[in-house]
Amino acid sequence: MDSKYNMVKMERKKHIALIAHDNMKDDIIEWARENKESLSRHFLYGTGTTATLISDIVGLPVKAFKSGPLGGDQQIGARIAEGIIDVLIFFWDPLEAQPHDPDVKALLRIGTLYDIPMATNRATADFLLSSAFMEGEYNRKILDFSKTVDMRKDKFKRK
Repeated sequence: MDSKYNMVKMERKKHIALIAHDNMKDDIIEWARENKESLSRHFLYGTGTTATLISDIVGLPVKAFKSGPLGGDQQIGARIAEGIIDVLIFFWDPLEAQPHDPDVKALLRIGTLYDIPMATNRATADFLLSSAFMEGEYNRKILDFSKTVDMRKDKFKRK
């Protein structure tokens, strides 16, 4: 394997973040209801209202962070960077600007950087949740940032 990368193991029970913009909350609740059995086998997290609604309506335990515009997206992003959250299901509204659009972009960037599976719509969420990888261990390939920093330091020292 390329020495720039590390393998990070995702356990059989995944840590899944569930997020939805206001116009998409009904959709994620319906999706969670339809997938309750599968979701119940994993650890669930969510931003403010989404987490509360899924807990109350669907009956799944969801650890709630702050609302997205109040820093919840950043809290989820931090948990991805810390290696706590493995999967992101984010039903975002592509037709309405959000006051926290920069936070949404940062969250998606962090998810990509740390090579976590992400779904931003129902079809992708269905494919992701029905994947054989969801019920077993999986090794993600992420950049070894310490080596990247060392390479950048060496590059600047040569100048």
